[in-house]
Amino acid sequence: MARKISTDDGRTALSAVAAAVAASAPPARTDNATAVRYLLQLLAEKAPGNSVEVRVPPFGAVQVVEGPRHTRGTPPNVVETDPATWIALATGAERWADAAAAGRISASGTRADISDLLPLRP
Repeated sequence: MARKISTDDGRTALSAVAAAVAASAPPARTDNATAVRYLLQLLAEKAPGNSVEVRVPPFGAVQVVEGPRHTRGTPPNVVETDPATWIALATGAERWADAAAAGRISASGTRADISDLLPLRP
């Protein structure tokens, strides 16, 4: 089981990523990874389950939302996005519809629209 990221560590990483973005600099890989994983952890706590897999390569993936459990192969309900888009969606800096329209979210399956779960409260 993965180590749980503390609220302090998660918020520190989110602040570091926000500061880098504001300075038009790429965030440090460790800050980016911690921020992404922390927000995935919050999503899993908010919507426990196994019917939708949310992937943010290369940093993490979680299964969320109650429903049929998926155990083998590619899940029928998958959301995939890049780290910057995930952080923006999860923090409320960007709306799901805007990111989807811009092609920055890949969502397949009848349960893959998780817009009602966002933003999270980091």
